[in-house]
Amino acid sequence: MKKYFLTGLLIWVPLALTLWVLSLIVQSMDQTLTFLPKAIQPERLLGFYLPGLGVVLTLLVVFFTGLFTANILGQKLVRFWESLLARIPIVKSLYYAIKQVSDTLFSSNGEAFRKVLLIRYPHPDAWAIAFQTGTPARAVEDLLPEEYVGVFIPTAPSPVNGFFFFVRKADVIELNMGVDDALKYIVSMGVVAPPMRTVPHGHPPVISPTQ
Repeated sequence: MKKYFLTGLLIWVPLALTLWVLSLIVQSMDQTLTFLPKAIQPERLLGFYLPGLGVVLTLLVVFFTGLFTANILGQKLVRFWESLLARIPIVKSLYYAIKQVSDTLFSSNGEAFRKVLLIRYPHPDAWAIAFQTGTPARAVEDLLPEEYVGVFIPTAPSPVNGFFFFVRKADVIELNMGVDDALKYIVSMGVVAPPMRTVPHGHPPVISPTQ
């Protein structure tokens, strides 16, 4: 009986958690409907709440925003809007910091969160999975005696939180692991092992960290 109960849990727990996460995402995105005038809000027109309409609205807004800003007029309006924000001290710092992070993450040419690393943390005899975020800023780099890299060490099982460090590049091991596989590995706390990947010619895989 215990065997069947555990088998049932293995079926329902992942499904229930997946549906719960999707429900939170849909409910959060449905909040965009509150920005519409009350007279045309779907819940008022239909008489009941229909989940997912906010997701559709959000996707449409994002798509048409990208379509509009792709032309010259849209780009001029964006520059004008950013010039206005640049005149507000606190908003300027916050906006441009977030914009720089988003531009780096969503850029196809950027290297942030493209490499999965193995580093020593939290002590010399322990190893942790981290993501390379870039190189130190010039003001930091000039003070460091050797070459360092910026790394983000996510916490398990919630990888959205973590720690940011500068680590000596010589002490970093680059893993032959995709970012998605690494996130699954972290979220599962090591239970879901990433699959073996094909290694490009001339780049042998690192089997284990060495001293």
